[in-house]
Amino acid sequence: MTTRARGLAQDLASEWVVDPFRRLKWGFIPTRRIVDETDLMGNIESAEVEAEAETEAEADVEGDSEILEGKSSNVKVDQHSSEKESVTDSNLEYRDEANRKWWAFFNEQEYRVNEKQAGRAKWWQWFGSGVSKQEKKLLLKLDILLAFYSCMAYWVKYLDSSNLNNAYVSGMREELNFKGNQLVETQVMYTVGNIVFQLPMIFLLDKIPLNFFLPTLDICWSILTLGCSKVNSVPHLKAIRFFIGVFEAPSYLAYQYLFGSFYKHDEMVRRSAFYYLGQYAGIMSAGGIQSAVYAALNGRGGLSGWRWNFIVDGIISVVVGIIGYYSLPGDPYNCYSIFLTDDEIRLARKRLDENNTEKSDFSTKIFDKKVWIRIFSDWKIYVLTLWNIFCWNNNNGSSGAYLLWLKSLKKYSIPEINKLSMITPALGMIYLLVTGIFADKLHSRWGAIVLTQVFNFTGNVILAAWNVPQGAKWFAYALQYFGWAMAPVLYSWQNDICRRDAQARSIILVIMNMLAQTTTAFMSVLVWKTTEAPRFLKGYTWTAVSAVCLSIWTILVLWLYKREERQNARANGIVLYNSKDGAAPPLDKQEA
Repeated sequence: MTTRARGLAQDLASEWVVDPFRRLKWGFIPTRRIVDETDLMGNIESAEVEAEAETEAEADVEGDSEILEGKSSNVKVDQHSSEKESVTDSNLEYRDEANRKWWAFFNEQEYRVNEKQAGRAKWWQWFGSGVSKQEKKLLLKLDILLAFYSCMAYWVKYLDSSNLNNAYVSGMREELNFKGNQLVETQVMYTVGNIVFQLPMIFLLDKIPLNFFLPTLDICWSILTLGCSKVNSVPHLKAIRFFIGVFEAPSYLAYQYLFGSFYKHDEMVRRSAFYYLGQYAGIMSAGGIQSAVYAALNGRGGLSGWRWNFIVDGIISVVVGIIGYYSLPGDPYNCYSIFLTDDEIRLARKRLDENNTEKSDFSTKIFDKKVWIRIFSDWKIYVLTLWNIFCWNNNNGSSGAYLLWLKSLKKYSIPEINKLSMITPALGMIYLLVTGIFADKLHSRWGAIVLTQVFNFTGNVILAAWNVPQGAKWFAYALQYFGWAMAPVLYSWQNDICRRDAQARSIILVIMNMLAQTTTAFMSVLVWKTTEAPRFLKGYTWTAVSAVCLSIWTILVLWLYKREERQNARANGIVLYNSKDGAAPPLDKQEA
């Protein structure tokens, strides 16, 4: 091993093993990091910062891989943040709106990012132009600690929720003597538990250390998943599924909130999409795991294959929950991460300020009447909630319709059905990544949403027609996960829309998610009745209608979002005036 390689290995060991271990209390408990805001951060002159940033941006354009090192080995934070410099007069864009084109309405960044910063972004760059070495390092750490772990957590969450459908077609139906609509009723029990216990999060989401809260809930629902292997009746199964829903209730909201606490508006969708990969991986691997477990363990220890599946899923989930105590970082102002340095925490906070994202404050009141008046007197809670209702109802994947159709063909064995169930979520993972990159790198969240719904609408119309060649049905089912491919875009956009008010961001996130999920609880009973399988005319029709409504409502959200960004254009580095109305350019521009 060369001296350079040995030094690199020592640095990695120090940063990822030795230093994190030293930050643990009693060798195993992460504690809240106390970081001095003024230390180091104010010691570098802004002129030096801008010079470093300009040099680095030029290096990116020329393809030079060399990165400027810090001025001192002890100072590991480059004070520059790539997307948005301090809004000084030299960085302002003065924009005359006299000749604004009508199609500028569809430019999502028109009032969000000034021309100087917009011109730096290149669609093929993961980090973007001008991003400092230390910011890239911070983002890479966050991608591992938060985005990758959240993907694992979502994977086990969906593994533990979607395994019901696989168990149903793998012998559970006959063994527990399911009748009529008891499958959909059992699914609804999970949904009800999930909805009801989102209520406390309205008051707690931005006031508790999520790095402890989320893994604890993960372990609790994992134990209940193990309990599913021992059920002997449908009512018993319904009760356990209800409490699994209870413990899973806050997780989805909390991860979305954390993404909005660390990432900027044009970074968030890709990370949220990566989080969503866990959902599709859970749905996909549920079939694969059930198939493998059924083949290898069916009858072992006197247990059916579907019972062994719940045992295996539960064990996996417990392990992921334990990892979460050490991986999840908290948020920049309430950070418990053992892997982030003090300077990286400062940089994360600086990025929040540059994105105009208000920090979480654990000291605020749990219930403040002024906050609620402010929220309910604004458009966001009403428009975003209805928007999310269309989102939650625009997918047929969670109904189990595809699996029930496969079983109705009576040409596949149970292991074959479980393997075929992996096709649609595997395709969904591709749709998800493409949609996330489209939204972030082309800066068109509205376009990503509308495009996915075109495919979603097409697939559901084919299935609603039903009397079509079998190949057309395969094609339609292959499109089914386009419905949810836009969900990371929607939730990331909500984070961005509400970024200036941390309490409103958390409260609106919980309410819009809870009410949207509530609609699925009763709509699934109305339009996805098990007795109507595999036809589901009402289900496919309702999903197609939701896709159309979602697309139309997205245009309204775009208009309201841009209206608010225009009102805050100055904070985004843009000074607006209209010479046709007789307005003169600002004095500072004239003097320049």
